[in-house]
Amino acid sequence: MTIIEAIILGIIQGLTEFLPISSSGHLVLSQVILGIQIPGNDFEVLLHIGTLCSILVVFNNDIKNILFTLSSKETQRFILMLFVGTIPAVIIGIGFKDEIGKLFDNIIVVGFALLFTGIILISSFYFKSETKKNTIIKSSLIGIAQAVAIIPGISRSGMTISFALFLGLDARQASKFSFLLAIPVISGAAILMSTELRDGFSIDIYIAISGLLTSFFVGVIALKWLLAWLNTGKFHYFGIYCFLIGILTIIA
Repeated sequence: MTIIEAIILGIIQGLTEFLPISSSGHLVLSQVILGIQIPGNDFEVLLHIGTLCSILVVFNNDIKNILFTLSSKETQRFILMLFVGTIPAVIIGIGFKDEIGKLFDNIIVVGFALLFTGIILISSFYFKSETKKNTIIKSSLIGIAQAVAIIPGISRSGMTISFALFLGLDARQASKFSFLLAIPVISGAAILMSTELRDGFSIDIYIAISGLLTSFFVGVIALKWLLAWLNTGKFHYFGIYCFLIGILTIIA
């Protein structure tokens, strides 16, 4: 892999990790289309670390507020909801790790998963944005939606935000919970992949830095843009894109 290829994959990861169009699905398709061979999980770990840092930067005020108000019952309740929402992904991710890993080599599965993502996102047009509060039960349902998104081609942000809107949360609540919920999941995924590295990172240092920094900076831009876009009520537009890409993937 070259530095240019690392930058391209970093851009794709940074964009698709937050835009509701599935980062895993697009990384699989990109590697096939561009003919990029990435041995092992080294580079994928770095890209996930880059996008994780994007969340920490964009939501730094929310994270600091949580840390500085840990004694507050409201904060403790919010942390509990994040914990409950994380459990399904942990169970599915660890329990079916090998089976899910095989799906990344099946382009047809990715195509149908993108179709599914498209249908969910298009359906979100009919979800009325309300101001209902999040609850433990709602958090667990959003967590199940996040667990389903482990399948390559199903968007994590698309599923969690759509389900949050369906459950009555407004756009701001939905996006905030979705992306803060991503912190333990992305961290856990990176740690899990890191445990599989046998002899440390085998990627050239310049290639590694190129991918890491690109996914981080592009991730910050994409995340800020999506948060603004959510307020326009046009979230379902991404569904049309996913639906079309899914059809093209299956046909091709």
